[in-house]
Amino acid sequence: MKVGTILDLVDLGTIALPEFQRGYVWNRDQVRSLMDSLYRRHPVGSLLVWKTSVDSAATRGDGSSPTGSVDLLLDGQQRITTLYGIVRGRPPRFFDGNAQAFVGLHFNLIDESFEFFAPLKMKDNPVWIDVSRLMRGDVGTAMQPLMPHLEGMGIDFSTCLNRLSAIQQIRDIDFHIDQVTGADKTIDVVVDIFNRVNSGGTKLSKGDLALAKICASWPEARDEMKCRLSKWEKAGFQFRLEWFLRCINALVTGEAMFAALAKVDTPTFQAGVIDAEKRVDSLLNLISSRLGLDHDQVLGSRYSLPLLVRYLDQKGGKLPAFEEQNQLLYWYVHSFLWGRYAGSTESILNQDLELVERHGDDFEPLIQQLQQLRGDLRLSQRDFLGSTRGARFYPLLYMLTRVHEAKDWGSGVTLNKFLLGNQAQLHLHHVFPKALLRKHGYSQSEANALANFTFLTADTNLEVSDKDPVVYLPTYLAKHPGAVESHWIPSDPELWKIERYRDFLSARRELLAQASNDFLDGLRGGQAKTERVAEPILEREATIPMADRLGSIGSEDEERAVRECNEWIVERGLPPGTLLLELVDQTSGEPTALLDLAWPDGLQEGLSQPVALLLEEDEPVEAAANRAGFRFFTSVAEFKSYVRGEVLALELTAV
Repeated sequence: MKVGTILDLVDLGTIALPEFQRGYVWNRDQVRSLMDSLYRRHPVGSLLVWKTSVDSAATRGDGSSPTGSVDLLLDGQQRITTLYGIVRGRPPRFFDGNAQAFVGLHFNLIDESFEFFAPLKMKDNPVWIDVSRLMRGDVGTAMQPLMPHLEGMGIDFSTCLNRLSAIQQIRDIDFHIDQVTGADKTIDVVVDIFNRVNSGGTKLSKGDLALAKICASWPEARDEMKCRLSKWEKAGFQFRLEWFLRCINALVTGEAMFAALAKVDTPTFQAGVIDAEKRVDSLLNLISSRLGLDHDQVLGSRYSLPLLVRYLDQKGGKLPAFEEQNQLLYWYVHSFLWGRYAGSTESILNQDLELVERHGDDFEPLIQQLQQLRGDLRLSQRDFLGSTRGARFYPLLYMLTRVHEAKDWGSGVTLNKFLLGNQAQLHLHHVFPKALLRKHGYSQSEANALANFTFLTADTNLEVSDKDPVVYLPTYLAKHPGAVESHWIPSDPELWKIERYRDFLSARRELLAQASNDFLDGLRGGQAKTERVAEPILEREATIPMADRLGSIGSEDEERAVRECNEWIVERGLPPGTLLLELVDQTSGEPTALLDLAWPDGLQEGLSQPVALLLEEDEPVEAAANRAGFRFFTSVAEFKSYVRGEVLALELTAV
C-alpha cells in the first residue's frame, strides 16, 4: 500500500493506534535516517496491523473510528507517525510524544542530506528546502524561487527537478502490510505478538497488558491516572504508572497480581482510581508530616504503599488513631530499612495483603513477620556502614534530623521547620569535607559514608564550605550551644581531627543507632516524641532541585554527568535508566552495591543485557555489577559509543 494511501486511512480512522502502544519515541537522528533511506529507495521494513472490530480494542486519539473494522498498528508506529508529521505538517490524531522530533526537516539540494532547521546555516539559503512545505505543495511551485539561484548553486535544472521529485515521490512508495486477523486473536494474543515483533524496543509488562484491557472499555484510563501522577510529581514524588495501577489493584481486589483486574468492571475500576488517589494522598501526608520524609529520594519502600492503600481503604479511608498510626509507621520504616519489597514484589506483597485480610487493622502480625525474617529489628552501628544518598539508611538519617528537631548550626533554628524546595532548603552536608578527605588519602566511598552526612540550611552549608571540622565545629558549639550535638556529632574533639576520621565514623554510627532505636521504640510502644514534624506534603508544591532528586553520587561533576547522560538516552527514544539502583543478594535480601545509572532489563528488553554506568566507583562495586550480570561502563564516552554502535543501529532496523 502506498504511503499516501496509508496516511489518508489514518485521517479516516481506518488505520489507528491501539491504546496499549506506547507513544512516539523517535529522535531526530532516527527521523533523518528514515527519510534518507526512503529518498534513496532503501528498504525500511514492512508494517504489521491487527485487523479487528472497532469494539475489540481501544484506540488512541480524539477522533471517531469508522464502524466495522479497523487496522491497528502493531509494528510501524514510529515510521508512520514520522511520515504523517512530515507529509501533513502536523502530528496524527493518535500522537503522544514530542513533535519537535520531526518538525523543521530540510533537504540540501547539493549534497542530498537531511538536517533540521538551523537559522544561521539555512535562513535565506536556497540550497536548503523545507521538506514538509515541499510535500504539501508541488515541484513546479518549489522550483520557481530557485531558478535565479541555480547557476550560483552549481546545480542544473534537471538535477534539481529530479531531486525534489524524488522527495515528493516518497508518498508513492509501497509498504508491505502483514495482517493479524481472526476471532481467536484476543488482546492477550495480540500483545504477545506485539512483544515478539517489537523485540528491539521495550516490551509490554504485565501492568501494560492489564491497562490495555482496561483501556479497551475505558479509553481515558491512562490519562486519568497520569493526572494523579502529575499532581504527586509537583509535590516532589515521582511514581510510575504501573505503581499506581498496583495501588488500585490492591485496593479493588486485595491482590498483588495484575491478573486479578480481569474480573473488575469499568465502574469499579473508575471508583478505584479515585479512592486510591485519596488513600495515597493520606499516606504521603502522614509520612511527610509524622516522619518528615517529604520528597522522592527519602520516600523508602514505595511498594509498601499498595499494602497501606488497601489497609486504609478497609478502614473507610480514615487514618487510624494516633497509637495505631505509630504501629503503621514503625512497620513502614522497617520495610524500607530491610528491603521488604526489594525482591519479588508481587509474591511478597500478596503475603502481606493476606495478613492484612486476616488480621484487619492490627499491624502487629506484619511487624512480627519482619522480626522472624530479621531475627532482631533493633539497629546497630554496623547498619550505618553504607554510603551515598541511595543507601537504605539515608532516609532514616533524614528522618532523624526532622523528628529529633536537630538544629541548624548557623542559625540555631530547628530543621523540621524547613522543607526541601522552599527558599531555605535543607542541604546535604559532609561533616568532613570530601576535598579534605581526598587530600589525606581517604577513598571516595569513605568520604561519602552515611555517618559523614548531616543536613543544614543552604546558608550554613555554604558558610562551612570545605573547612576542617577542627576549625569550624568549635565556632558553632559556642555560637548555638546544643546545635552541633543535636546532629549526633561525637563530643570528643580528638575525633574531629582528620587522622581520626575512621574513629569519628564509628563513634557517630553508635550515636545514630541509639537515636534510631529510641525513636522506633517509641513508635512500637504506641508513643512518639512528636505528633507532627512538618506540614502535610500535598498542601504545598515542592520545587525539588534536580540535584536532590538524583542524589549526591560522589561529586557535583559526577552527578551532572549522570543526569546529562540519562537525558541523552531519553532524547534518543530509549528508556531512562534507574538512578542509584540497589543490587540485592537474592538469598539474604541484603544490599550488595549501588549502581550510579542502570538498566536492569537492558536498553532493549529481551535483546540487550543489563547495562550500567559506573563513574569513579571502587572495584567492589564493579565486581558486584559483574556478578549481577551487568555490562558496565566507567566513562560516559564509552557508554555512548556502545549505545550508538550496538543499540541505536540495532533499533533502527527493528522498529
